[in-house]
Amino acid sequence: MVKPVFLWTDTLLYVLVAAVAVLVWYVRRHEHLRAPWREVFRNRMGVAAMVVLAAYVTVGLLDSVHFRLPLESSAAGGERYSGQVLSVLDLLLTPLRTHQEETYSAPLATRLYSKETVRLPDGRDVRIYPRLRFGGAQLRDPARDRLPDIERTILRGVGFALLVWGALAAVVILVLARRHRWAPRAALQRVLAGRTDYPVHVALYTAGALILFASVTGHLAVHYHVFGTDKVGQDVFYETLKSIRTGLVIGTLTTLVMLPLAIVLGITAGYFRSWVDDVIQYIYTTLNSIPGVLLIVGAILMLEVYMANHPGDFQTVIARADLRLLFLCIILGITSWTGLCRLLRGEALKLRELDYVQAAQAFGVGHTKILARHILPNVMHIVLITVVLDFSGLVLAEAVLTYVGVGVDPTTYSWGNMINGARLELARDPVVWWSLAAAFLFMFGLVLSANLFADAVRDAFDPRAGGGRRGG
Repeated sequence: MVKPVFLWTDTLLYVLVAAVAVLVWYVRRHEHLRAPWREVFRNRMGVAAMVVLAAYVTVGLLDSVHFRLPLESSAAGGERYSGQVLSVLDLLLTPLRTHQEETYSAPLATRLYSKETVRLPDGRDVRIYPRLRFGGAQLRDPARDRLPDIERTILRGVGFALLVWGALAAVVILVLARRHRWAPRAALQRVLAGRTDYPVHVALYTAGALILFASVTGHLAVHYHVFGTDKVGQDVFYETLKSIRTGLVIGTLTTLVMLPLAIVLGITAGYFRSWVDDVIQYIYTTLNSIPGVLLIVGAILMLEVYMANHPGDFQTVIARADLRLLFLCIILGITSWTGLCRLLRGEALKLRELDYVQAAQAFGVGHTKILARHILPNVMHIVLITVVLDFSGLVLAEAVLTYVGVGVDPTTYSWGNMINGARLELARDPVVWWSLAAAFLFMFGLVLSANLFADAVRDAFDPRAGGGRRGG
């Protein structure tokens, strides 16, 4: 049996998932909350973005179930476990994780990227590009067989993707046909023509593109390094997929720290005004006056000193890296709540003057009930819009902070570490460009999807947004 490993960020991520599930259940029970979400689901770009975000979240959650594999039983009959902490995603990506080369190799290459001195059987030393141990190892003559083999592998990946997508589309069409009592043929025609309540065809096409990418890269990754290898021979595609979890953790767990401070202090300042408002304004004005990078640097340095003085508190390297990641989320949350607090304060100042709030005060309703029943529900659209808009900014913030050396631990897989390592790689001759390109591609996909989804949410929840754009 494997030994489960519970990291702080894993636990908080699944707490966040449970909170989202509760929120979905609550929204489904209230029509006034379901109405704006229906507008989100009718937005074509929003639906496409949700499908892409769902793929990222799936990868991140698979990488958040950690465990240690058992070793051979000891003589005393006890069970020992490996010191290496793995995740479910690591098991799924075993070929990428274990196929490690000596150093750099280009995408889909069969030889190293730089020449090395090799001694031939006759004793001569020559400078050649050595064969990779795993990349294209099945080929007898890489110069002749590589391109045809890659073409055949891509075709197999395309064929498998079509089968999977066809099965998914058939299930969706049959579900729609049964739900609306349509004939399957009529349901297919409606989906293809986009004549359904929601843009199902957009979701299917987006899912098809993701399935095609996953299938082709998955088939190629068995025998090749799709995005090449880094300085120590690690597969770059594996590093990029593992970095997804770090981006999601930074973008979501920071919200858990930011929201309570912003909501409580914001609506309290706007509702009570007077000295309460003055104190809260002084707090966030003072915090805004301190450069956020300095606070982050100071906090990370304090944490490093603590970990250096208490090495026994961390059983594995990943536990140390996870604590630093959690600490970074806390610091980012502490330094990023002030903007939302200002917005909520202004909205609460307006809401407290409305008739129904004044009537509640006249009837002697307590301040806590007024804040919970009348103020908080009417500012939640601002909270939701701000959260989805800030997500992409937090993902980019991790890359920038790691680039300057105050982000996540160097042993943590992250796009920031990949970009930081690319500084030296771009100075090589010839240039090693694929690590930077892979990090950029996946970060761009996550940030773009988050921004498109944020636009759809803003159009649906913000009453001042133009309704003409809601159709996508």
